[in-house]
Amino acid sequence: MTQIDPILLSVYARTFKSITDEMSISVEKSARSPILCEAKDFVTGLYDKDGNMLEQTENLPILAFSLAPVCRYIIEFYGDDIHPGDVIFHNDVFSMGNQNNDVAVFKPIFFDGELVAWAAVKGHQADIGGNVPGGYNPQAKEVWQEALRIPPVKVYERGKRRRDVWSLIFANIRLEIVEHDMKAQMGACTVGERRVQELLAKYGIDSFNAHKAELFNASRRMMEAEIASVPNGVYKGEGEIYFDGHHEGSRFTIRVTITVEDKNITFDYTGTDAQTDGFVNGTYTSSASATILTFLQMVNPDIPHNEGMIQPIRMIIPEGTVLNASYPKATTFGNHLCPPNADAIIRALAPVIPDRVTAGWNNLLCSLTTGIDAEKGDKYVDIGFMGLKGGSGAMLGTDGYDHIGMIDASGGLLDQDYEMFEQQTPHLLKKHEYIRDSAGAGEWRGGLGVETEFIIGSEDTQFVTFGDGDFEPAFGLFGGGDGTLNSITLTYPDGTKLVPHNKDLITGVPKGTHYHQFAGGGGGYGDPKKRDRAQLRREVRNGVISAQAAHDVYGLED
Repeated sequence: MTQIDPILLSVYARTFKSITDEMSISVEKSARSPILCEAKDFVTGLYDKDGNMLEQTENLPILAFSLAPVCRYIIEFYGDDIHPGDVIFHNDVFSMGNQNNDVAVFKPIFFDGELVAWAAVKGHQADIGGNVPGGYNPQAKEVWQEALRIPPVKVYERGKRRRDVWSLIFANIRLEIVEHDMKAQMGACTVGERRVQELLAKYGIDSFNAHKAELFNASRRMMEAEIASVPNGVYKGEGEIYFDGHHEGSRFTIRVTITVEDKNITFDYTGTDAQTDGFVNGTYTSSASATILTFLQMVNPDIPHNEGMIQPIRMIIPEGTVLNASYPKATTFGNHLCPPNADAIIRALAPVIPDRVTAGWNNLLCSLTTGIDAEKGDKYVDIGFMGLKGGSGAMLGTDGYDHIGMIDASGGLLDQDYEMFEQQTPHLLKKHEYIRDSAGAGEWRGGLGVETEFIIGSEDTQFVTFGDGDFEPAFGLFGGGDGTLNSITLTYPDGTKLVPHNKDLITGVPKGTHYHQFAGGGGGYGDPKKRDRAQLRREVRNGVISAQAAHDVYGLED
């Protein structure tokens, strides 16, 4: 039996993280779409031969926790038909994928002829076929109206590219840039493969397996200690979803029952409303990822992110609910059910762990523009990352983060550079700045939201909106105030104003249309009148809080 060396254990943990970080840098530097190279809407990970998580670099957390279930599915799907040099693509939401646009690359890692691990990268692609360029189709009712489904498929087999399979996939995708981005993801997997092989050459397979198992055990014990610090009991919470893209006034409730029993915690979504007949449904994987990333914000951030971390967490997400839709329902919106899911979890646990929860985060209201850049003669797709990022909720002792984005990104989703935005699209940016008084008031205030304006630069532009952030503001906790709502307004060149639905598809938007978006602030925590007076005065001077709000809401007298 291999002796566990505590120093070497730390070396393994740090090396796994270093490898996934290097893989992440590889994607960032070699991908071409701003969705990947600027916004970093991707994740990288290492998994053992059985698909158990070794480590991840979670640029977008909701993607990160969707890789291990797919890896295990791929292992079961191929059985013994896995070989050195294989490269496997996958996005299928009905075989453990989370969202159609989020396409994963998996590469098996062999050492001395034995399968020892997997390297994987999952990234949001600029297009994935289906009815609508860019992949978001609020009018969809079934998966085939959304995307090209890619169940596990080898694009390289034993090191040789399968030209027929490759051509079949990319013949069904509109943008050539996607092919380049998938090659970037493949390259990052090769980086992970080389580094793991170097690690094994240095320490050997027996040491690797023994220390991996001990890392899992150590992480499990750390998570069990965190769960044990939550009082035993049964706690309930709810979150709301607004409008399914088809039925005006439709509304759906997420219901979670959280049971804490010593060192284990169960999230049971029995009672959540049934799946919709529209655009708004989730998959098991996207919903489970949302649960994990929300709970991780309430525990020790130093717990290594490996399989042991999630072993004490149990999730029950019944099929046929809005969080786990049955085949062949539309599910592209599923990642964006994380905010109301997180709201339900926070509301359930706030009474028992008030020092470890945040107030509500600003919910998503996003826009996607697609069209032809006449100056370049090229197609473009832009997800308006800079405009969608509202503020996070405050917590005990800490203000919310300004302009951080939705909770499923947890700060990992970065802004577009202003100049790159104008290089990658035909649009002209006019304004992008924090919104005064957008944060929920509190002893600790919420994070600020932002205001964004640009001029649409392409004729016959297609415009898609998705999110729930124009219905319910981020909620305050323990006397804190609510944040502010989101909104999007289009003003056509002839002066006509259009306020889109929060799940909408608008075609023929003319060049010169003025786009105006507000992304609201996060919820406040605690009584605003207890806010530090010196800090409050600084914020008034800096334009974060208006003098009137400081007087009327915070009770500042001078």
